[in-house]
Amino acid sequence: MLSAVRLRMASARYAAMTNTDFRCASRPADAASAPTSPPRALPLQGIRVVEFSHMVMGPTCGLVLADLGAEVIKVEPVEGDRTRHLLGAGAGFFPMFNRNKKSIALDLRSAEGVQAAIRLASTADVVLQNFKPGVMRKYGLDYAALSKLNAGLIYVNHTGFLPGPYEHRTALDEVVQMMGGLAYMTGRPGDPLRAGSSVNDIMGGMFGAIGALAALMQRGQTGKGQEIDSALFENNVFLVGQHMMQYAVTGQAAAPMPERISSWGLYDVFNVKDGEQIFLSAVSDAQWRTFCTAMGFEDMLADPALQTNNDRVRARDTMLPQLRARLAAFSAAHLAQVFETHQLPYAPISRPEHLLDDPHLLASGGLADVRLSDGERAGVMAKTTLLPVRMDGERLPVRMHPPRAGEHTQELLHSLGYTPAEVVALLQSKAVA
Repeated sequence: MLSAVRLRMASARYAAMTNTDFRCASRPADAASAPTSPPRALPLQGIRVVEFSHMVMGPTCGLVLADLGAEVIKVEPVEGDRTRHLLGAGAGFFPMFNRNKKSIALDLRSAEGVQAAIRLASTADVVLQNFKPGVMRKYGLDYAALSKLNAGLIYVNHTGFLPGPYEHRTALDEVVQMMGGLAYMTGRPGDPLRAGSSVNDIMGGMFGAIGALAALMQRGQTGKGQEIDSALFENNVFLVGQHMMQYAVTGQAAAPMPERISSWGLYDVFNVKDGEQIFLSAVSDAQWRTFCTAMGFEDMLADPALQTNNDRVRARDTMLPQLRARLAAFSAAHLAQVFETHQLPYAPISRPEHLLDDPHLLASGGLADVRLSDGERAGVMAKTTLLPVRMDGERLPVRMHPPRAGEHTQELLHSLGYTPAEVVALLQSKAVA
C-alpha cells in the first residue's frame, strides 16, 4: 500500500507541474495478448517500472520486477529493440527476458520523443537502465534530472563496472568472466572458458532487482528514493569469492574446476554402456557404503584404503580407474535407477533442449507458454522458464506475452495526458511508433 501511495504522490507532483494527471493504473492484459490465468494479488501490484534497456542485464531486472507483479514499461527505439532480431545464441534473448512487459517505442533523437520519455519516467516508482555512462544524462533521463521531478524515484543503473579505474571500459559477460577469474576456473589449465550461460548479465540484473526491492521498502519508511548501481564485474567477483576466500584461508590458489582436488572421493562423470554419460557421487561414508552394497562392490567396501571419505580422496588416482572400468558395463538408465532407489546423488547429462520435456518441470509448473513476437516464428507459442521460486504455493505466472515493438505506445501516451490529435502528430513525425 505504501508503494502505491508513493506512486500516486509521484504522479501528482508531475501533474501539478503540467496541469495533467499522468497516473496510469496497472490493468490486466487483454485476452488477445495474454494467457488465461486466474487473477491473483502479486507483491508489486501497483508499482510502475520504466525500463530503458537492451540485451540481457537490464531486461532481467525488469523481468524479475514484472513477474512479481509490477507494471513494467519497456522503452524501445522506434525501430524496435535490436535484441528482437538477433540470431544464434541471442535468438532467445528477447522472448526470454521480456514477458509481462508493455512496450512503448520512442525516438530519443527527437525532442518530442525525449519529452514523452521524461513524462513517462516521471510517473515511475522505479526507472532502470543499462546504457553506457553518460547516455541517460544526455537526454535528461538520469537520476539527477528525474529525481527533481519525483523525489521518491528509485533509479537502477546496470553497468559494466562500479565507479573506479575501470568504469569507462566497455564490458560484456565474456569480458568480465575473463578478467574476473570465472573463465579460468571453468576451463582447463591454459584454456580459459566462459560459462555456458549469461551468468553475470542475469545475476547482475537480479542484484539490480534486489536493490530496487530494498529501496522500495526503505522508501516506505523515509518517503525518499535513491540511486542504485549493479555491475557485471563486481557480480563476477562475487561469484568467484569462494575461491578468493579459499586462497585467503589456506594460502593455496584454487585450481580450475576440471583439475581441482575434489572434496569427495566419488564425485565425477562416468562414461558407461553404449557411449552414454552420467554423473555419480557419494559424499559421505554412509553413501559410500550404500553405493558399494547396491552395486555389489563388497571388495571396495572392505578395502582398508577406502574406509573414510578423506581416504577415498587420497586414493582417487587408483580408485576412479577401477570404478570407471566396472561402471562401464552398466547402462545410464540402470545406474540412474539404482541411485534413485537408494537416494544417492546422480544426474543425467542433459542439454538445454532436453529440459523442454523434463517431467519434473512439466509436472511442477516450471515452464509456461509465451507467444513469440518477432521474426519468422512470430505468433508461435513456445515454452519459457519461470522464476525459480514459489509464492504462497504457486509459481509466478506469465500474465502478458512478450510485446510487439510499440504495442502499448498509444495506450501509454493517452494515459500520460496526450490528446488523440497529439498522439497522431507524434506518430506522423515518427517521434513515436
